[in-house]
Amino acid sequence: MRRGIFSSLLVGVCCFLLVLGGCGSGEDAGGKSLRVGTEPAYPPMEFQGQKGELQGFSIDLMNAVGSAAGFKVNFQSVPFDGLISALQARTIDAAISSMTITKERAQAVSFSRPYFKSGLAIAIRTNNQDITSFDKLNNQRVAVQIGTTGAAKAKEAKGAQIRTFDSTPLALQELANGNVDAMIGDAPVIAYAINSGNLQGIKTVQELLTEEYYGIPTPKDSTNLKLINQGLTKIFNNGTYAQIYQKWFKTTPPKLPESLDLIPQADSSPNSITVLIQAFPLLLQGALITLQLTIFSVFLGLIVGSLIGIARLSHFTPLGWAARAYIDFFRGTPLLVQLFMIYYGIPAVVQNLGLDFSFNRFAAAVVALSLNSAAYIAEIVRAGIQSIEIGQSEAAKSLGFDAVQTMCYVIFPQAFRRMLPPLGNEFISMLKDTSLVAVISFDELFRKGQLIVAQNYRPFEIYAGVAIIYLCLTLLSSQMFSRLETWMNPVKQK
Repeated sequence: MRRGIFSSLLVGVCCFLLVLGGCGSGEDAGGKSLRVGTEPAYPPMEFQGQKGELQGFSIDLMNAVGSAAGFKVNFQSVPFDGLISALQARTIDAAISSMTITKERAQAVSFSRPYFKSGLAIAIRTNNQDITSFDKLNNQRVAVQIGTTGAAKAKEAKGAQIRTFDSTPLALQELANGNVDAMIGDAPVIAYAINSGNLQGIKTVQELLTEEYYGIPTPKDSTNLKLINQGLTKIFNNGTYAQIYQKWFKTTPPKLPESLDLIPQADSSPNSITVLIQAFPLLLQGALITLQLTIFSVFLGLIVGSLIGIARLSHFTPLGWAARAYIDFFRGTPLLVQLFMIYYGIPAVVQNLGLDFSFNRFAAAVVALSLNSAAYIAEIVRAGIQSIEIGQSEAAKSLGFDAVQTMCYVIFPQAFRRMLPPLGNEFISMLKDTSLVAVISFDELFRKGQLIVAQNYRPFEIYAGVAIIYLCLTLLSSQMFSRLETWMNPVKQK
């Protein structure tokens, strides 16, 4: 019996390994398969349907190219600002995510022939009568998507406060919430967002800032580039491209050039040490903001968390339940979701009620981080208080102390010493969690690194520098709490 069970188990394991090996192979029974990166948050070019399936002009185009050239397409979701890095690392074979062909990008990757003609547009709120052209963006607050040509164009506006976001929908939502004065992005995407009715109160300035062409990037000297170009040429000639364009834009496609005249620049890439030295001042600026966020958030979280932790021990049952519900919610939901709810969700809900309201980015970040930290600190406080022997309370009561005095002068000071190690861990965790506020365009340490990578396409050196700075901050924090713990321990003082 045992031998039969073992044999069945062995056969099952072998089958699983065979299936796993087949899934990981670049070739399958149907022929060649390419891993194609895309960010499905750019309607109508690339987005997810109601059932989670990939849709959009670019998706249909890439599938048609694969059919024409004889390869299968395996789409992989990759953030836009990480596509070139993924191509350089060859973790994907190509990308289709409405990427404009530029000289700077052409130095890092190889582009196919152009497949789409586009241009940058300015989106503003419908009640804005002041911004009528690009020149009017001077000294204004402008939202862009990180790593895009729109982000590069926005830098030409004198004195503009540029806020970068991970996706165009977030940048448009920032505009809809009234936190910025304008948004620069690709005209077709902005027009789709307005025409779909999902964003209210937004219009475009009737002036295209640039004329751009999208291409399919591949790693440098990739053998797949010729195959992709063959597929593109075939669908251009047989009318498939025109059918896809008509499906999504209800018009005839413009004529596209077979190639772009990009003047190659001399390869003057600095070495890794030079890249880090050049980036260090900007990374230090981000580190200071990271420290500010951490200190404010942990300080406020300590106050709120202490009160909630004490409330958890209350004999008044509804108060204890309310404290428990707070802790369960903020510990049971991701901090990233809480940031989105507070910064994007609350203003949208309030504005739907007819009230003009927007969140300051620093305030929203501190509120979200503090509320989240308070939930963890509350449990630390509760455990610390319960660790004090009951005899301490009885002794204080015999001396005539009431409940508040006993907590303030007897229980809490002793409990606080025991809380210091877990509070130090919470401080270090919060120090690293501040990287999440990059999603609301807050230029802390991690966001500074992202912005630098979007310009020089040197992810390893920059993110290694970011990691080193985080490591230094956490080590210093750990030493600070160790010294504080020693200073507050009377036994170690002696």
